[in-house]
Amino acid sequence: MTTILVVDDEPEVIRISRGYLEQAGYKVLAASDGTSALAVFRQNKPDLVVLDLNLPTPPGGQPIDGLAVARSIRQTPAPSGQTPIIMLTARVEETDRIIGLELGADDYVPKPFSPRELVSRVRAVLRRTQATSSTPSQIKAGPLTIDLTRHLVSLDGNEVNLTPTEFALLQAMATAPGRAFTRNQLVDSLGPDYDGLERTVDSHIKNLRAKIEPDTTAPIFVLTVFGVGYKFNDAI
Repeated sequence: MTTILVVDDEPEVIRISRGYLEQAGYKVLAASDGTSALAVFRQNKPDLVVLDLNLPTPPGGQPIDGLAVARSIRQTPAPSGQTPIIMLTARVEETDRIIGLELGADDYVPKPFSPRELVSRVRAVLRRTQATSSTPSQIKAGPLTIDLTRHLVSLDGNEVNLTPTEFALLQAMATAPGRAFTRNQLVDSLGPDYDGLERTVDSHIKNLRAKIEPDTTAPIFVLTVFGVGYKFNDAI
């Protein structure tokens, strides 16, 4: 079972986050200050850390805020040092968010936040990091070649010019051939900066098919899963 460490000094934040994350199928550990967070992290080696930047100093302890916790995690030898981190920040803490991202945080969620959004971000970050760790540098499916390192796609040896969004959608599906993706999951694969609606995915898929499918009326690479979304053909 995937383990999530939630670090926050507000018991209500931990309670709500635990409830929603456990309902989504995750095991949840909790800590309320930087010192205990690092102790729990080192002992349990969670798969992802949800980390509040504003952490209190425990009585008689050393001041360890969220940025210090993130820095310490990233200085840990691999693979623990590569554990994904989602920061929780107040909306006014732009500088801290930038520093946190520069330290290697994978995403951030501004407070106050929707617990459903937190679960969605956790899923997206885990999917992204797990795909990165297990994905080959190149995927071949019949005449289609996807070079993930160089962000290049070729069909029958001819380069295909895809937009960043089209490439991201193709990559998400091609790295898990046969898996049916909902539109919402495909939106998640585009990252937090994507502000399009679920239905805009259909337009991007239509444009992608126009570039890689020999016949868009009978696609062979990107297939429609009726009532669900789309998948990359695993029978090529």
